[in-house]
Amino acid sequence: MSVDQIAWEAAVRHLFEDAFPYDATGPRRHEDWILDVLALMARAVPDPRGWTGLDDTAQTPERETYPTYPFGVHPPEYIAARLHEIDRASAENLLLALTDDCCTLSNLKRFTESEEELRAMARTILARYGDEATYHTNVKKPGHVRGTLDFTSSSWAYSPLALTNDYSEDCGLIVVSGTEVGMFWNFSDY
Repeated sequence: MSVDQIAWEAAVRHLFEDAFPYDATGPRRHEDWILDVLALMARAVPDPRGWTGLDDTAQTPERETYPTYPFGVHPPEYIAARLHEIDRASAENLLLALTDDCCTLSNLKRFTESEEELRAMARTILARYGDEATYHTNVKKPGHVRGTLDFTSSSWAYSPLALTNDYSEDCGLIVVSGTEVGMFWNFSDY
């Protein structure tokens, strides 16, 4: 499935506009893609295709003195230790769960579209990165098979404050292709 800028931007905007998101893509310049994630967190790289993501904290006053806000400044080892790889189906579910607080598929109830229409939007987002992409998250909702997430389970966890210093919940998805790294993150504070 190929995807164009209009479809991708529309899917990102529609799914995440009511969340507190940071959704961005940068170039993959390093074998160790965690270095590319750090560049995204610092907003030090533009989208290689010029496509627009979402950054709800772009204009916050904290960014003037703390440019990576709401992300903390962490070494690569810190970030890598908090992420684990998941499969594509789990990545699709995770994108849908990130549409609001609490990282759950019950978030889909607020949309007027059917679940299949929302899943098509998630597939549109992932299509940008190609079939060989890998998917990584700090969310731990272990499925019955290693590398999967089970959103039907009532027990779940995430690495608290995995990437931020200020929010009680931050969870997300990192998509890594041979040429790009995408980051889809949501923040909540209770």
